Amino acid sequence: MNYKKLGNTGLDVSTICLGTMTWGEQNTQDEAFEQMDFALNNGVNFWDTAELYAVPPRKETYGDTEEIIGNWFEKTKKRKEVILATKVAGPARDYLRNGENSFTGPNLESALNNSLKRLKTDYVDLYQLHWPERNVNNFGKLGYVHKENEWNKFEDVLVELSKYIDQGKIRYVGLSNETPWGVLNFLQLSKDKKLPRMMSIQNPYSLLNRSYEVGLAEVSIRENIGCLAYSPLASGYLSGKYRNKNFPKGSRMERDYDFWTRYRKPNTEDAVEHYYKISKKYDLDMSQMSIKFCEIQDFMTSVIIGATTMEQLKTNIESVNVNLSDDVIKEINTVQTIYPNPCP
Repeated sequence: MNYKKLGNTGLDVSTICLGTMTWGEQNTQDEAFEQMDFALNNGVNFWDTAELYAVPPRKETYGDTEEIIGNWFEKTKKRKEVILATKVAGPARDYLRNGENSFTGPNLESALNNSLKRLKTDYVDLYQLHWPERNVNNFGKLGYVHKENEWNKFEDVLVELSKYIDQGKIRYVGLSNETPWGVLNFLQLSKDKKLPRMMSIQNPYSLLNRSYEVGLAEVSIRENIGCLAYSPLASGYLSGKYRNKNFPKGSRMERDYDFWTRYRKPNTEDAVEHYYKISKKYDLDMSQMSIKFCEIQDFMTSVIIGATTMEQLKTNIESVNVNLSDDVIKEINTVQTIYPNPCP
């Protein structure tokens, strides 16, 4: 396994991060336990979850993933061997605190304390804001619509988070689905006001969505706030299993086709086919090629993988041992010029 520092924390996190969002929906607790055992035994010490999980998010499964992880900690007594990240949800879900999901005051306190209870721990290593409170384009949305004076609570959020750092409930804080403007505002205020510093940006990055390279990549490198890439396989498209509109039984697309609209775009299938041909030409597993491309980026801290089977998990973790030649990278970049970011 490879490791990198998480921002300025001094923590060495595995460059493969164990994603968990299917646990409690596509995966049972027993299956999740098997994944956690295997991942930790193979050097994956960095795990990511969220209060919102399992996914697709539903009121009935809210918090289930955190509970499964907490049950594993209780059973194994291995909490201290894991660098644990979770996320507090932003506004949009009425069943979360009646839709009042601001990152200040009693809402944040309630979210954090409930996560700690479900996770059966008294602290989280990285507490992330799942998506901004203000109006931004994320989850595949384009066509930004600006609203004047809508939200400017960056300092309030950092002050609130500092309380829980002082209490020992949070070690470090991070962002998710954030923009360059948002990241830089948080970083400048932490410097000027001596407030907690954001240590990571959990945003999408894959062969089908390299939009992080525009703006955020430079911020990550210059400010030492690395990317935690989610959806490196574009919900399975970059494994090749959905080629020719084949949706295997039990897969995300077969189960929840209407939810995963982000990857059903006009050029998705053509781009995937080109990447598939590259993997075959160079005798590479397509999933491993796709994950490794993410891992080797200079702005990358860790790539969050998600698996529903042990075979998938093993394949994804073993991507750290793959080498991508200059020729492979050149051909990948050629496809990107033909089909630039088909799934932003």
